[in-house]
Amino acid sequence: MRFSLRLNNDLTLPQYIAIAQTAEAVGFDQIWVSNDLFLRSAPVILQAMAHATSRIEVGTGILNPYTIHPAEIAMLAATMDEATGNRFNLGLASGAGEFLKWVGIDAAQPLTAMRETIDAVRSLLRGERTPYNGAFLRWQEEAYLRFDAPRVTPIYVGAMGPKMLALTGELADGALPLLFPPEHYFAVLPHLRAGIERRAAGLGELDLAVCIWVSLAEDRAAAQRVLAEKIAYYGHALGPLILGRLGVTQDEFRPIEHAIMVERDIERAAAMVDERMLRIGVVGSAHDVIDRLAPIVAAGARHLSFGPPLGPNQIEAVQLLGQAIEYFR
Repeated sequence: MRFSLRLNNDLTLPQYIAIAQTAEAVGFDQIWVSNDLFLRSAPVILQAMAHATSRIEVGTGILNPYTIHPAEIAMLAATMDEATGNRFNLGLASGAGEFLKWVGIDAAQPLTAMRETIDAVRSLLRGERTPYNGAFLRWQEEAYLRFDAPRVTPIYVGAMGPKMLALTGELADGALPLLFPPEHYFAVLPHLRAGIERRAAGLGELDLAVCIWVSLAEDRAAAQRVLAEKIAYYGHALGPLILGRLGVTQDEFRPIEHAIMVERDIERAAAMVDERMLRIGVVGSAHDVIDRLAPIVAAGARHLSFGPPLGPNQIEAVQLLGQAIEYFR
């Protein structure tokens, strides 16, 4: 079994360092930080966490090839591996259109963009010259790294839709599908397996991280409140596959989106998050996590990934998750 922790990029650097050190101490294998627009820069955060720890792997969760050029993504991956002693994982995805529209970006050809980005980044990290005449990337002969990358960094893809999940199974080293709710695992597997059937043998086995949201605390009401706030912020950007599993429509999230993005009234937005929406994650204690995930582990899951908000006190939440790790390990 493997265990990872996922964080949004909305905390302070001292908080990230304390969380990373606690996560390493309780047995986590990886820690991922998002790179959402207009919050803190994930690569800077990951560098700080890696320097404050000795074993835990760090990763971007996620970068996209629209706001960061694939050439710069390869530069970042090679440099982060150099800086961390090969403890870096590169998380990629096509990005959330709901957020990219803030900066006027139309995330066109997402499947093609991801396929070509993965291919080109790996080629660069292998030290190859990478002329490319694709539909998304058009590079010249001069496209190559001017230094030796320590290795070909593992690439994890954050996928939600059926076609992107299949692409992930075919091409990625690992998968970071957001399983909202956790039981969505059973709907995701067939799409990943369709891609795995086309997978090159040299890639090895796909590391499928069961990515869920949790909010844990001794005070259950406080834990529920912070999960509601997280759902209020991100719920409108979820894909139809996830919304359908919850029995919720995107239109039901529109008033919530307006309250939090336009009115900036997080209390009102969180109050509109109903019980169906709260099923997106797991609220309560380590026992709640164990009860909810035991059927998924019994079905074959071998990598559990716990994501935000974690809880009203992240350090307490990570320690509580340590109890779940002990149980599943």
